[in-house]
Amino acid sequence: MSTPIIMPRLGDFMTEGVITKIYKSSGDFVKQGEIIVEIETEKINYDLESIEEGIFYTDTNIGDTILVDDIIGYLLLEGESPPELNTKPNKYQDDSKSQIKHNEIDKSIKPEEQSKIIPSTPSARKLAKKMNVDLSLITPTGPSGRISEEDVENHIRQNDSTDITPIKPSKIEDITGIRKSIADHMLKSISTTAQLSYFLEIDVTEAQRIRRLKSKSLTKPISLGNVIIKASAKALKKNIKLNSIVNNKSNEILYFDQINIGFAVALDNGLIVPVINDADQKNIFEINSEVIELANRARANKLDPKEVTGGTFTVSILGTVDGFTPILNKGQSAILGLGRTLKKPVVKNNEIVIREMATISLTADHQSIDGADAAKFLRNIQQIIESPKSIFEEN
Repeated sequence: MSTPIIMPRLGDFMTEGVITKIYKSSGDFVKQGEIIVEIETEKINYDLESIEEGIFYTDTNIGDTILVDDIIGYLLLEGESPPELNTKPNKYQDDSKSQIKHNEIDKSIKPEEQSKIIPSTPSARKLAKKMNVDLSLITPTGPSGRISEEDVENHIRQNDSTDITPIKPSKIEDITGIRKSIADHMLKSISTTAQLSYFLEIDVTEAQRIRRLKSKSLTKPISLGNVIIKASAKALKKNIKLNSIVNNKSNEILYFDQINIGFAVALDNGLIVPVINDADQKNIFEINSEVIELANRARANKLDPKEVTGGTFTVSILGTVDGFTPILNKGQSAILGLGRTLKKPVVKNNEIVIREMATISLTADHQSIDGADAAKFLRNIQQIIESPKSIFEEN
């Protein structure tokens, strides 16, 4: 009996993955543990292994976008014919045949809906859904009478006479992979939350002095960004409203006791947000080491799915600008931004002195977080940073 190869859910909010490499050809014998395909998500690249042996079959191509729980291909018995790839796995299939061990939401197509399925590639269905195109109106040109992504694109062009740009572009670049996922998530974040940003200038002079002093004995110096992560963890314990998420479907606000702080890491093709789990239970030295390790793994594209999921709050740092308005990470209600530090004259105890200052910015979902809550959180951060001994003295 054929075993479906399923697109796994590799993140909390993953809805699809892009096939970036196919290591086996249809008809190849696959051993247990061999890598079948490489999957690119909005956060990581993941090598999908086979958990059993069989004859590999797929009509998926490199670059195809596959929805979570959709079928990438099959492992067949010797002499067995492959099923059609335009359906999802039978919901009564043996869980032991799943190609990855994780908790999946059952999205199987109901039997009475099978007759309504229009043969089409996963990428064609995705594009049609995004552009609100009725697949039944498209003439298929793909193999076995299936509608291809190109068929959908041709249909859109033929039925759209409007110009997208005022002049002819000098270059056209497809939005794919991580960049496409970032674009989709940022747009969805803006459209599904009531984002409001707040700014506060803080004095980081003492925090910088202690940080530099403590770093002298370390092989991996502590960064100010990691001090901010620790300060955020301490402040979140006093401001639980910011460690939450609004569920608009159930009209509920979900609060989290666990404080898992994500931090943005810039990559050549976008950015990624590794997560420090239980950040409130770790001292500054543990946080510093973990951030450095995760950032290095992120740049080497070696992060595990568990290292980029489960975040409840995010810190983003742009050290080349004074301040900015960060956009909420999906599944969170608040994000803190840190700009550059700058020495400037300020009034302290009625005297003008030179202090090292920085601007922190907080974007919060106004559906659940009022201005007073946001202001209180920023003031707590300020108090912790301007009297920073507690950050460095924790064991």
